[in-house]
Amino acid sequence: MNFISDGQKNALLERFLRYVQVWTTSDSSRADDGYQPSTDRQFIFASMLKKELEDLGLSDVSVTDKCYVYARLPASKGAKAEPLCLLAHLDTVEECSGQNVKPVLTKKDGDTIISTDGTTLLGADDKAGIAEIMETLAFFKANPAAEHGEIEICFSPDEETGHGMDNVPLNLIKSRQAYTVDGGNCGEIETECFNAFKTEVTFYGVSSHTGTARGKMVNAAVMAANFVASLPRHQAPETTEGFEGFFAPMEISGTIETAKVTVFLRDFTEKGMQERKLLAETLAKTVAQSFGGKVEVKHTFQYANMKEKLKNSPQTVERLVEACRASGIEPVFPPIRGGTDGSKLTEKGIPTPNIFTGGHDFHSRSEWASLNEMCKALEVLIRLCSAQDA
Repeated sequence: MNFISDGQKNALLERFLRYVQVWTTSDSSRADDGYQPSTDRQFIFASMLKKELEDLGLSDVSVTDKCYVYARLPASKGAKAEPLCLLAHLDTVEECSGQNVKPVLTKKDGDTIISTDGTTLLGADDKAGIAEIMETLAFFKANPAAEHGEIEICFSPDEETGHGMDNVPLNLIKSRQAYTVDGGNCGEIETECFNAFKTEVTFYGVSSHTGTARGKMVNAAVMAANFVASLPRHQAPETTEGFEGFFAPMEISGTIETAKVTVFLRDFTEKGMQERKLLAETLAKTVAQSFGGKVEVKHTFQYANMKEKLKNSPQTVERLVEACRASGIEPVFPPIRGGTDGSKLTEKGIPTPNIFTGGHDFHSRSEWASLNEMCKALEVLIRLCSAQDA
């Protein structure tokens, strides 16, 4: 017997299809400059969700001036489950268009596969998570006899820019444990992620007329290109997997006088990160010296591996493991080769592992979602919110 009824399954699908057609692409440049949300279109989606939460009858529904959606479902009478907060993010990544998404449904092996027409991403990252959270709330509102603890929800802007928790309304969130619903394959629970830094390398050259440049010109653009070429090829995103870290050149721009390279440094250990920072500095200085130019290197912390802090709150992960097993799923624990809002919230003192959503091939035009896996995520969330204290 299926835990999720056909009616719930259809409602989840309808909700997800509606959400992915809302354009919410964020803008990392504006986010880095301190704008939140980085795009006003995220407010449109936030307002839409606010109304749906109000229609469901939740308490304390609000959208903050920084575009965080907050709401609370009070615990059912006599509930013993500890309060928890469920999080997902409003925005989609800017590297692939999220405008005019046209969902395509395909039936395969008893499942419904949701993809696009190939011109945009789908937006399962993370509208699958939002849809699953909303349907969890709808379930408890439609089934008042179903026992549950207090449920807080927080939908954040600008997760894809790395700024999703910059202004999170901690004054509103009372739960001492939280869960991001922002993962992929069915059964995956993520409790560790990269340590992350953004490294900005700026080269300074000397301009000269190209016809009389010999012995005078120092070309910053060429220095930048040589620096990128000197990064270890076997330590790139496209050549690593599992627990291997990398250097990821994200942007290169400039002229003869000034050129800038932005590189993401990722490593699962603090020692490994220190080594990466040192190597980036050494390579940059070596290039600058060989050309007779100058260089500045700036490292900016982005997020930390949440593994160690989650170890201090084993009950948070155990509660999720129990919900998965009650749903007939044996959980697996792959590392996140990236970060989530949960890693930053964990840093802020609220342990926050990550739950699968049933989405796949994120950040690409081939992104897709499995409705059966989305239903399993919904079941896990319902059981998670119903979990009894040990």
